[in-house]
Parts: sequence; C-alpha cells; structure tokens
Amino acid sequence: MIEYIRGELTELTPALATVEAAGVGYGLNISLNTYTAIQGKKDVKLWVYEAIREDAYMLYGFVNKKEREMFELLITVSGVGTNTARMMLSSMSVSELCAAISTGNAKLIQSIKGIGKMTAQRLIVDLRDKIVALGIAEEIPAGGQMAAPVNNQVKDEAVSALTMLGFSPAPTQKIVVQILQQQPDLPVEQVVKLALKQIK
Repeated sequence: MIEYIRGELTELTPALATVEAAGVGYGLNISLNTYTAIQGKKDVKLWVYEAIREDAYMLYGFVNKKEREMFELLITVSGVGTNTARMMLSSMSVSELCAAISTGNAKLIQSIKGIGKMTAQRLIVDLRDKIVALGIAEEIPAGGQMAAPVNNQVKDEAVSALTMLGFSPAPTQKIVVQILQQQPDLPVEQVVKLALKQIK
C-alpha cells in the first residue's frame, strides 16, 4: 500500500498532479483544494488513496491526511464514488464539508454538482457521527459552532502515543481535543497523562 508520495512536481493541472519519485512519475488525481495548495511548488508530498478496480488502477493524491480521511469516508456512502468524492472536496474545504454534514445542511451539500437530495441526506445520516469520532471535525461540536482551535502537532503526537499504548484512535482523539481546548498550552506528555485518566 502506498501511504504517500514525496517528490518533484513535474506536471500540474486542476485535476491531475504528476509527481516524480525515484525516477517514476506518478499520476495522481487531485481535488481543487489540493491543486491550490501545491500550485507553484517544486517538491511536494501527497497522501495517497489507491482505487483498484478490475478495469483500472487509479491513484488519488491529497495535500494532507484530513482531506484523505474525508475522501475515504465520503466513498463509504452509497451513491458516492471516487469522482463524486473528489468533486465534493473540490467544491468545499474539509472543514466546510464537515460543518455542512454536522449541522445537517442538506441544501448546501446538494449545491455540489452530482449530489441529489437523497445522497445529501444519506451523507448527513451516515457521516455525522463518524466525522466527529475520527477527529476530522473535532473543531465542530454538535451545534455546528466552531470551537477554539487546538495545537495540531501536540494533538497528533498525543493521539499517536496513546494509540501505540493500545487505545482506539477515535475516542482517544476526542478526549485529547477536549483537554487541549480547556488547556491549550499543555505539553504532549501532560496531555497523555490526563487522557490516560479519562479513557475508559
């Protein structure tokens, strides 16, 4: 499995990035958000999703893990394929999409090309809890209001440490985020210690 590709960006269009790594040019399907983020850069690192079908082997590239996680969630919904998911991530940022799903804003989701009423409602029902559990939308509580941002580096390191200790990433991430929202300046080890007391 390819986790990410780092290399020289040799060609770029709004839909496709060609990244040369170790003498191999990888063609990665990208969203407009990723296109905007890597435009003008010489060297890039793109997180990869491999779509392997009987008739095709496609690579999708994402500027960060959150975008890839969102993509992977979107394609679990019935009626949403890889191209539709990419279209959604081209039409809205990950945080905008999370906000629309967590607040149940079906009209906004329907404004995306190729998304009908039924699919929009299915996206909300299927993904509302998952985006929070996975921490993709940890900054968006149930009411849909944005809370204080947290230090992502500390959050990621704390979650990683707790995961290595054998705890499940989804509930762990939720607890870590809550701790950092209350005490944003805590170092990683303190966050881990507090989390260990709270994890069931």
